[in-house]
Amino acid sequence: MKWLWSKIANGLTHVSEYLVTLGPAGLFAVALLDSVFVPMPGGPDAVMLVLSTQRPSWMPFYALSAIAGSVIGCLILYYISRRAGRRALDKFPPSKQKRVKELVDRYDVLSVLVPCVLPPPFPFKLFIVTAGVFRLNVWRFAAAIAVGRTFRYFLEGFFAVEYGERAGSLLAQHYPAVGLGLAALIIVFFVLRSLLRRRGKSETGGQGPEFGGSPDTKAGSQDEAEGSTDL
Repeated sequence: MKWLWSKIANGLTHVSEYLVTLGPAGLFAVALLDSVFVPMPGGPDAVMLVLSTQRPSWMPFYALSAIAGSVIGCLILYYISRRAGRRALDKFPPSKQKRVKELVDRYDVLSVLVPCVLPPPFPFKLFIVTAGVFRLNVWRFAAAIAVGRTFRYFLEGFFAVEYGERAGSLLAQHYPAVGLGLAALIIVFFVLRSLLRRRGKSETGGQGPEFGGSPDTKAGSQDEAEGSTDL
């Protein structure tokens, strides 16, 4: 078994090295594959840093390619999980499944946007799979991934352009704090928006959901999910 895994790892390494030579198209492919549970050595982050260091003027194109690949890859995983239902969550511990489902049910798109900007080893894929299983609105899902990945890849590109080969070590040192800080700002923004909405609703005598989306739509999607994802 170790021999097999070693062969697979070596094969993926060769694929990743070849894709790097393709520039933006290769980075798009790496980001897409990595988002669909095909772990590429170094991942799109490493490729983004390498390419942007070698050709700084192309950094925006590299970032956009990585964003597009990541969004499409996450959408593929979302639809696979949506079709598979609860079976898609079997590889994750039950305690984590329960906690993440509670977060998705309560915070909707925020439950995807925040993990999207948090540093490894945060289990981001679990949130993607859970969003698919319990049918989070696909447009809000895609928007959350796009926003989170835009921040991540343009930040990496900026570091690569400014610091060259030192960018990787600097990001490893500072990104955890930056990612956590951004996550905190996102949460504060959504909380303030929710409070303002609730205040406006109370003044007009209406009620609305806590974090956006219509109650009927969310309730309907939850009923549909429960009907199609029974254990």
